Amino acid sequence: MAKATYGSRQKKIMMINDLSGYGRCSLTVAIPILAALKVQCCPVPTSIFSNHTGFSTWFFDDYTEKIPSYLAKWEELNLSFDGIAVGFLGSARQIEITKEAILRFKGPDTKVLLDPIMGDDGRAYATYTPEMCSRMGQLVGLADTITPNVTESCILTGRPYRRQGWKRKELEEMARELRSMGPERVVITGIREGGFITNAVLDGDAISFVKAKSAGDERPGTGDVFSSILAGDLVTGVPFAASVKKAALFVRDCIRCSDELEIPRENGVCFEELLGKLIP
Repeated sequence: MAKATYGSRQKKIMMINDLSGYGRCSLTVAIPILAALKVQCCPVPTSIFSNHTGFSTWFFDDYTEKIPSYLAKWEELNLSFDGIAVGFLGSARQIEITKEAILRFKGPDTKVLLDPIMGDDGRAYATYTPEMCSRMGQLVGLADTITPNVTESCILTGRPYRRQGWKRKELEEMARELRSMGPERVVITGIREGGFITNAVLDGDAISFVKAKSAGDERPGTGDVFSSILAGDLVTGVPFAASVKKAALFVRDCIRCSDELEIPRENGVCFEELLGKLIP
């Protein structure tokens, strides 16, 4: 049976991520940013949070067992997507479900972006077992583009972590090793270089480094902002290096604006104030 069109002239992205009602992260970031980029966001919620876990308390509902039935209806409808974007996955089972979803819904022109959210500051998150890290490595092989931070890049390649002092040759070698796992494009995000935050960008065989002046303290949700912009740009044909620069500068401006408005750190970045900058 032919794939259904359902508004085929507008680009559509399947967004696999959790939903946090408060705190500006995951799907509550991706949906408006993709809308600003004139891309339809089709959410696949992996879990429901009242607010992200950076707060002192939260409500949590695991959606793992519901995802296969949810996606089965999309398959019955013969839906197709221009992109598949993957964010936080909370269990080994969710990683396997995501692999199955990519294999079922990825067409010859579908772009797959994976943000392999596994840890930060040199440590894997408490929920991430060695088995999950290994399975995430397998998921990397199904992606066209990945956006790991330095910690996640070290986990995936087995390298020792350090907070700063990375030589660019080392970063290039790590990016190339990540690319050898399957993706065509790799962005190692959040590299600290003095007063700058640098992203190492490997697009095919071409390596480049995109720098943005550090604007303030780190905040939740900035990675979701960054990867959502890249995902939208991938399906609309924006050149990759230009997209990375746009995303890095937008995150910087959002952090700066949030500090100016005295937004509490756990509330993430007030990207809504600047969303108009993304509209083509």
